[in-house]
Parts: sequence; structure tokens; C-alpha cells
Amino acid sequence: MNFTDRIAPQIRHTDKISTIQVNLGKICNLACSHCHVEAGPKRTETMSKETLQAVLEAISAHKFSTLDVTGGAPEMNAHFRWFIDEAAKITPHIIVRTNLTILLENGYEDLPKFYADHSVELVASLPCYTEENVDGMRGRGVFDGSIEALKRLNALGYGKGGNLVLNLVYNPGGAFLPGDQAELEADYKRELKSAFGVEFDHLFTITNVPIGRFRRSLEKGGKFEPYMQLLEANFNPNAAQNIMCRAQISVGYDGALYDCDFNQMEGLKAHGAKDIFELAKSGELGRQIVFRDYCYACTAGAGSSCCGALA
Repeated sequence: MNFTDRIAPQIRHTDKISTIQVNLGKICNLACSHCHVEAGPKRTETMSKETLQAVLEAISAHKFSTLDVTGGAPEMNAHFRWFIDEAAKITPHIIVRTNLTILLENGYEDLPKFYADHSVELVASLPCYTEENVDGMRGRGVFDGSIEALKRLNALGYGKGGNLVLNLVYNPGGAFLPGDQAELEADYKRELKSAFGVEFDHLFTITNVPIGRFRRSLEKGGKFEPYMQLLEANFNPNAAQNIMCRAQISVGYDGALYDCDFNQMEGLKAHGAKDIFELAKSGELGRQIVFRDYCYACTAGAGSSCCGALA
């Protein structure tokens, strides 16, 4: 069944918009097999300072309570530090989504302290707690680099249950749904603490959305249709009520507006203001949400969002 037909009419429209998620570009030091952004070292798309300034103006105009910064590796945007400096003056909650390994690269080693100084919440991708699985998805040496970065963050006070929040993200290594979030969090905490002395606050489970590189890998293996059937068969109306697009607006590197980062990668623009420049000047955030059948990934099982399970 068409996804839109499964969604109750009252939740096809946005609720109160509290989060502005900003994609700073597709440049990344990694090229992960599951990346819906299809980011990598050879990409050149990046947000300009002019567009970032418009984001700041929109935050001030609409009083967004959360700024969620993503990429690519958002840290590789040339104006990243300036943007976080300015945003910290006007919004109480900043999230940066990091791949961890960028924090070890030349020119970026100062970022852990920079994050701590600005009380930035970090959401770090670590799709498994074993080297074999992580390196298989993200490239050789990524697991070891991630562990080293986590240790450096722990040394600054991140992941200790205080105000420096460090959350990890798990996503399945194939065409299946994630396990129970609480159980996986317990497994991660036990394994990472015992093997490496690493601590973190929470684990978010995120279902792989069948777009980008992941879709192509499914199609190549003849698994796309079975995976879509799996997502649809596990539709959860309780999760559907909490889908993240109802409470956020997503900004592309060029300033265009979307309902979520997934629609952004598919080029499906949001209704309403056409870009961040218009949004910074106009007052209307409410809109009908643009859905596609891959949205079943956000409502299957316990649900999925950029902050983990929904139900």
C-alpha cells in the first residue's frame, strides 16, 4: 500500500517545528557503503557562508530550540567553527553528527575541545562494536580510529552522564530491521567498556533507508523488493505518530528546504518557503509533508529517526 495512505490524515501535516537540521555538504573523509548522502572525499558540494548566515537568521526568527548539524562530515565545511560559534549565541541546543575519525585528521584535532567548550551534543556513527563489521561498512582502520576518538572525547568529560552528551548510532549491516534499542545499548556499553574502557550516554538505532548507495546495493543483490516488503509488513502506527519530519525542517547545502535529510537526498523539496533565505524572512513553518514509500523505514518495528527508535 502507498505509504501516504497508511498515515492518519492528522499526521500528514507538521506539528510544532522545534528542530532545524542543516546539511553542511557532501564532503567527507569516508565513503561508507550505507551512506544515503553518498558522501565522500571527492564530493565538492558545501554550504556557503552566505547560506549559513541565513540559517542563523532563521534560527533567530523562529526560535528553534535545537540546531542539528550534519553532512557528509560537517566539520569539513570551511565555515564550520564560525557557524558553531555564532549558533551557540542564539540557540540552547546544538547537535553535531560526526563520524569520529575526522577528529583525528590533520587540522581537526582541536575539535573535541572546541565541542566541549561549546557544550555541543555529539551523535557519533558506530554501526557495530566489532572491528570486522565497522571496517566492512566504512573502510579499513575506521573502527580503530573511532575508538581512539571516543577515548579522547571521554578524556574531556564526554559520555559520562553529565552535560557533555555523547550518543552513538547503530544501523544494521544489511537488509534487516535493528534489534531492540535498549538491549543493543546495553550490549554496546558492556562491550566497549570492557574491551576499550570507552563510555557513552545513549545508543540510537536507525533503520537503513532504501535510497542512495544502500538502495543500489539492494538492487544489485535482488533484495530491494523484499526489503521494501519487510518495511511495509512491519508498519507501526504508534511509531508513525512520532515521525521526525513533523517537528523539523531540513536545509540542504544550497539552502533549499526539505522535510527530512532523506527527502533532501532524493531532491523532494518541502512545501512552503522555497529556501532558507525566504524562511528567514517569513513566519510560516506549518506545511503538508511530502511522503514516499521509503518512509516505511521510519515507521517499521520500533520506528526510526535521527534520534533513534520512536515507539
